[in-house]
Formats: sequence, structure tokens, C-alpha cells
Amino acid sequence: MAAVQFGVLGPLAVSTDAGEPVVVPGTKVRVLLADLLAHRNQVVSADRLIDDLWGEDVPANPAGALQVRVSQLRKALNDAEPGARELVESRPPGYLLRTGAVDADRFAELATATDVDRLTAALALWRGDAYADVADAEFARAEATRLAEQRLLVHERLADARMARGEHDLVAADLAELVARHPLREGLRALQMRALYATGRTSEALDSYADLRDRLVDELGLDPGPELVALHRRILEQDAGLSAPPKTAIIRNSLPARLDGLVGRAEALTELRALLPQQRLVTLVGPGGVGKTRLATEAARELVLPDGAHLVELAPLPVGDPRVADEVLGALDRREAAGASVSAVDR
Repeated sequence: MAAVQFGVLGPLAVSTDAGEPVVVPGTKVRVLLADLLAHRNQVVSADRLIDDLWGEDVPANPAGALQVRVSQLRKALNDAEPGARELVESRPPGYLLRTGAVDADRFAELATATDVDRLTAALALWRGDAYADVADAEFARAEATRLAEQRLLVHERLADARMARGEHDLVAADLAELVARHPLREGLRALQMRALYATGRTSEALDSYADLRDRLVDELGLDPGPELVALHRRILEQDAGLSAPPKTAIIRNSLPARLDGLVGRAEALTELRALLPQQRLVTLVGPGGVGKTRLATEAARELVLPDGAHLVELAPLPVGDPRVADEVLGALDRREAAGASVSAVDR
């Protein structure tokens, strides 16, 4: 069956397997697609679809109007990817969208991880609020809320994983915006307090707790939970167990500086991240100018290696040129000692 990619982690997005955007014409057709995506791989009754699309403003021939919108959706998919019309199946008592290529499903896969790279990749799939252009529709509300909660849980898991690597100062900065948007979420507050305390900002950690306590009392008539109260006590007692682990030595890389964001390569980058720890050599192939080097350096930038990650530019050298060894040594900042008897190739 033809492959089409669907995105619901933001405004509705559709693309071919090659990454080309697919235009889905008409508001009603887009709402229909969003409804089918929210219930993907399940039959949605025609009556429900009609109600979701038109509400009380039902057309004179609702079943016929729905069939027209289904035909338009199938045509849009098929024009972009021949055979894709078969993704939308007619199944009594309604219709079914059969697909496994939805960014929300990929997010759910990555969200169960505990390592920084996969959790970062999970959050990189988001382009805004889930089902952003139909978020007020009843059919999308529960799913959008569920995904938003999962997103926050991944943010918390990622912050915890990064603090385990000693990145307390960066985590404290990143959590400031999240806490401002979700001021009553105790999990985020706990992470923020730990990060602030570990970077020596004890008064700010205590202020964060006081702010949450006051908000809970004023808005909900509640007190902070026992885990947060215990954390507050540990900070007051200056518990050594909350201190940041010693910083590791600075690892220097020889990768080019990132000048802008990497767009449209989230899936390839995720696949590459998964391959690198398992293989000694991973080769990217494709026509010149498609972005192989950019993809490779982006993946390498996130690797944690004892001696850093390095880029060796070999394109200017002819095949078999012995200066390859010199280029590698140069990228590693290893220079020949005067009078050395061992050649660069042997080194």
C-alpha cells in the first residue's frame, strides 16, 4: 500500500514518503482527515463523521455530502502518492483510515525511552499543540489532551536524564518557561527546585516552592504533595545528596558550528541515532547536495564520546591519496613530532 506520512503534533500535516507536502483542499476535508486520524485504524460511523463535520448545520443530503468529502480526500492522497486512495476504506457503518505512519505513534515509541537522545528526538517531532487546527472539536479534544500530558511527561523525563549527566544549569534555564506555562504542575517544580539547588541557587529553589504553595492554596485550596514537601525540607537542610555530580572534563569536537535548524529530517536523524551505537561504520548515500554531510554532523554533534566527535574533510583528496592519514591526524589535533620515525599512515 502507498506510504503517506501524517502529522498531528501541531497543525495537520500530510506528506509523501519522500517528504513532499500533500495539499488537502477544503476545511471540511481537513476536518474529516483529522477525525479519521484521531481514530486511525478504527471504523468511524458515517453519522458521527457527519455530526463532527457539520454539527447542527447539516446539509440537505448529509450522506451524499460526506461521500463527496471522502472522494476529495482520496483524490488528494492518490494524486500525491499513487495508490494512497486505498488508505481510506469504506467499512460499514462508516469509514476507516488505515495507517501506521503518524508522528504521534512515533512519539509514543520514543516517549518510553530513558536516554537523552531518544527523548530529545521525541520532543523534536512536535510542531505546536496537537491537532492545533481542530483542537476545539469534540472528536480531537480528548486525544489532544492525552498527547499534551505525554509531552509534559517526556519533558520531565528528559530533564531528569539531563541532570543525571550534570546539566543542572541548562535544565534550570529550560524549565523556567515550562514552569511559567504550567505553574501548578508539581513534577516540573520538583525538577526545577533540584536543578536550581544543584547550581547553587538555593534561594531561587525555595522561592519556586513558595510560589507553588501560594498558588495551590489560593487557586485550589490545597497544600503541596508529600514528595515536594520532603524535597523542600532536604533543600532547607542542605542535603548533600541533592548536589550536582562533579563536572566531567571538557570534550572538544571539530564539528562545524550549527548556523540554523535542521528541517524535515527528524525521521532520518532518529534512525541514524539508533544505528550509531550498534555499528562501527554507518554510511550515508545519495546524490550530491541532498544534505548527507549536514545530517551526519547533526547526529555526530549529539554523540557523547571520550575524545569528542570530529569531521575529516576528504572530498578534496583523490582516491588513494596518502594524505588521508594527515587529514585524520589534523582533525584529531595530533601532530607529528620532529624527527618521528613512524609515518602518519602507520600512526
